[in-house]
Amino acid sequence: MNPLPPPWSRRRLLAASLAALPLLARAAAPEALPLVEVWKSPDCGCCKDWVRHLEASGFRVRLHDEGNTDARARLGMPIRYGSCHTASVGGYALEGHVPARELRRLLKERPAAVGLAVPAMPVGSPGMDGPEYQGRRDPYDVLLVQRDGSASVYQAYR
Repeated sequence: MNPLPPPWSRRRLLAASLAALPLLARAAAPEALPLVEVWKSPDCGCCKDWVRHLEASGFRVRLHDEGNTDARARLGMPIRYGSCHTASVGGYALEGHVPARELRRLLKERPAAVGLAVPAMPVGSPGMDGPEYQGRRDPYDVLLVQRDGSASVYQAYR
C-alpha cells in the first residue's frame, strides 16, 4: 500500500491550502485600532513621548499643537483631572499619561463614562518614563471619570 496520496489529491490539497491563505492572513492580522486625536502644547516633550508610546502600541495618532484647554472643556473632562495633554478616541476623552493597556481595555469594555484620566504628570507613567527620570516610578492611578464629574480608580500602578 502506497502511503502517499495520488498526485491529483496532492494537487487538490495544495490548491485548497493556497486558497485558504488569505483567510488565515486576515484572521491573524491585528485589529485595526481607532485614531487617537491629541491636543497638546507644541513644546511639550513628554506629550510627544506619550504619543510614541501609543504608536508603539498600534494606535494611529493625529496631533493638534494648539494646547488642550479648549479640547478638555469640549470633551467634558473636568479641570481637576487636568494634565499636559488631552485626547479623544472612540467617543471617550483621555487626560494625561494614560497607558495604552488601559485605553485598549476602555475600548473593549465601553463603560458609560467621559473617559480616563491620569491627573498631573506622575513619573513612571507612559511619556514620563524616559532616561531623564533614571528609572524612578511613582505610584499613580488611572481614573475612570463619570459624566457627573466623579471618578473611581480604573487601574492602580504601584
